[in-house]
Amino acid sequence: MQLLPTFIRARPGLALFALLATAGSGFGQTFFVSVFGTALRDEFALSNTAYGALYSGATVCSALVLLRIGGLADRWPLHRITALGVALLAVGCMLMGLAPHVAMLGLGFFLLRLGGQGLMAHLGLTTAGRYFHLHRGKVMALAASGFPLAEATLPAAGVALIGFGGWRSAWWVAAAVLLLVLLPLYWLLSHRAPHPEQGGTHEDGAPAEGLTRGQVLRDRGFYLLLPAALITPFVVTAILFHQAAIAEARDWPLSLVAGAFSGYAAGHLLTLLIAGPMVDRLTARRTLPLSLLPMTLAMILLALRDGSWVPAAYLTLTGMSQGAMSTASGALWPERYGTRYLGAIRAMAQAVMVVSTAISPVLAGGLLDAGFGIPGLAGAMAGLTGVSIALALVAPARVTSA
Repeated sequence: MQLLPTFIRARPGLALFALLATAGSGFGQTFFVSVFGTALRDEFALSNTAYGALYSGATVCSALVLLRIGGLADRWPLHRITALGVALLAVGCMLMGLAPHVAMLGLGFFLLRLGGQGLMAHLGLTTAGRYFHLHRGKVMALAASGFPLAEATLPAAGVALIGFGGWRSAWWVAAAVLLLVLLPLYWLLSHRAPHPEQGGTHEDGAPAEGLTRGQVLRDRGFYLLLPAALITPFVVTAILFHQAAIAEARDWPLSLVAGAFSGYAAGHLLTLLIAGPMVDRLTARRTLPLSLLPMTLAMILLALRDGSWVPAAYLTLTGMSQGAMSTASGALWPERYGTRYLGAIRAMAQAVMVVSTAISPVLAGGLLDAGFGIPGLAGAMAGLTGVSIALALVAPARVTSA
């Protein structure tokens, strides 16, 4: 036990659970589903527009359902709500493997997004925020590192499985991993977690107190901070979804852009190491606007320069904001509103984030189709990020009652 870092020594099992829950959410994240895109479009004779609309529709529906069930994390034991999340995700994988018709494909998308991007990611970050009070920023950074871990492994594994046994068998393997490997491991790590309705859930024995979701909605500061918590996934989704169009407009070979993603991953991981201690030292409210500065610079760079060095530079800067923001925004809600109703509050923020990431590629595509070009698109994203920073800076300090 003495070999473990101090910040997870009190509850190493729950820290590992938070990391593996966010990593396990990868089976329902776009970076994994996207490797099946060509096979799915060919199998079901879908155009790019129809395929995107089906996926976006399923994503929005999953966000609405998450808004309803996310609060179960405040009432159910952790191992029970985790079993629900894994079951939804595994059934979604099975439906993808079966899918004789496009309607079942849509249902599969819905369950993947609800169980993966929705519930499992929600549980990983909620666990880090709820059960770690003294070093919340560091544990949040550890939990958030599950996302790049999944990004680095699952797409490559999916491509290999498609090549070995076809795209349908790949989904069955994913379901088997979830049910036979991850579910027992999650139970082992979480079945002794304090019940969220009990007091003393922090490692220092502090009681689990906090505001309800209704009280949060009456806090003016919530609306000032929410754009800063949402803008990074909004911008990243829009830019990455249209990466091919950006490369074509800038005359960048796709191989150059693909190679530049190593910079994105490096920036993401680097700032995860830095952001945790920064949150513990400065607070999440102060760290959040700082985390957006690299992405603002990245969008300005993309708008004004088109050299071959730009993809690596702007993607590295964007990855830096992604890592710092995921830590700061994850710690923001328990820091500001307590942990008693953290599941309901995080589910609300997560649902809005999911909807925003479903909308942003459409809005970005509209700007490109309207003739704004890459300077207009990147400039608009830089402007939105700047406004989000300004709003966060004027948000009032921590709320204890509403």
